[in-house]
Formats: sequence, structure tokens, C-alpha cells
Amino acid sequence: QVQVVESGGGLVQAGGSLRLSCAASGSIFSIGVMGWYRQAPGKQRDLVAIITSGGMTNYADSVKGRFTISRDNAKNTVYLQMNNLKPEDTAVYYCNAAIETMRYTWNSYWGQGTQVTVSS
Repeated sequence: QVQVVESGGGLVQAGGSLRLSCAASGSIFSIGVMGWYRQAPGKQRDLVAIITSGGMTNYADSVKGRFTISRDNAKNTVYLQMNNLKPEDTAVYYCNAAIETMRYTWNSYWGQGTQVTVSS
């Protein structure tokens, strides 16, 4: 069994900062790409940022320069530092991880989501 658990969401004023964390645990052989996605009410789930096991990153244009994704491979944890938050960043943020549970067996795992609300 594998669990992916997010934490760190909350309510913040526009211009403020939040840091999200996501930890994977359980029967893990290795972890590939980890990422953050978000879903606002009535909208589809969109990519925010992803990071490879080697540290290569990619960001949605809307968050470039404001958000930073990082990971600690020893802790199976990925982070999302969000600065200069805007009301349009309000959404449920989901963590995703590509996890190898046994040699050559990969699956995609989602966390339960954490709410981020930015007030104007």
C-alpha cells in the first residue's frame, strides 16, 4: 500500500505566502516525477509544477516566478513554496507521484487535496 498525503494549505491574504508539503509512504521501491496540480470550483484540474527525481522542473506560466517546487528524495517528499499569492490561485491543490512499488511496476498516486484560499 502507498499513501500520498498533502499538508500546508490554508487561508492567506493576497501577496502572502504558503508552503505545501506532500509525503509518500508505504511500499515504495522508487519515485519518479512528483508534481502539484490544482482544481478551482467548476474547473478542470490543471498542472501547477512538476519535478523529476533529478531535480528538473517545469511550471505553468501562471505561476512562474512566484512558485517554487522542490523535493527531498530521502524523505519521499515534495514541496511547493508559493509566494505573492493571488486570489486566482484559490483552489484545491493535489499532489501526484509516479511510484515504483516493485521493480518495473509503476503507478500514479494522488493525495486527497489541500485547500488554498487567497483573499483579496
